[in-house]
Amino acid sequence: MYHDVTMAGFGGQGILLIGNLLAEAALAEGLHVTYLPSYGVEMRGGSANCTVVISDQEIGSPAVGSPRALLVMSRPALSRFQASVKPGGLLIVNTSLIEPAEVERRDVELLAYPLNQIALELSHQRLANMVALGLYLGRTRVVGLESIEHGFAELLSEKNRVFIPQNVAAIQKGMALAAEAGGKS
Repeated sequence: MYHDVTMAGFGGQGILLIGNLLAEAALAEGLHVTYLPSYGVEMRGGSANCTVVISDQEIGSPAVGSPRALLVMSRPALSRFQASVKPGGLLIVNTSLIEPAEVERRDVELLAYPLNQIALELSHQRLANMVALGLYLGRTRVVGLESIEHGFAELLSEKNRVFIPQNVAAIQKGMALAAEAGGKS
């Protein structure tokens, strides 16, 4: 088993959090993981991206030139990374900030949703990253929801753990959307 994903957007969108969360969940399942974050000097509002590799075998390098999956939350992220996705791969796009016509790839599976609006309907726009993660998890089934919940407990401070239920609900919403779109069972 091998999965890799690049996640990208603006700083402040929680890109690094969902990448780290995915990595923690995979570790909880006993898998091999690399997590490679990158962000602009601006932090909030600048660029942020990370690559997560998950395998049941040892991983030779955390660097991935052509990921099998790409999750993009902003227009600049799409422009920068869409050409890198492997043909036949998965592309998750936040149409709240990216016009669908800007997606040039026709050789990938596209899951395009207005993630900011969906998150706002759930409770808060800041949950858009969790809906996106749910889409990825619903499509790939790389880790279970219980492992994601474990990841939250590992990553969040005691005072922020009160937000775990709404984050899990946002992930479940994304997983449901992926299932409706024909996600893997």
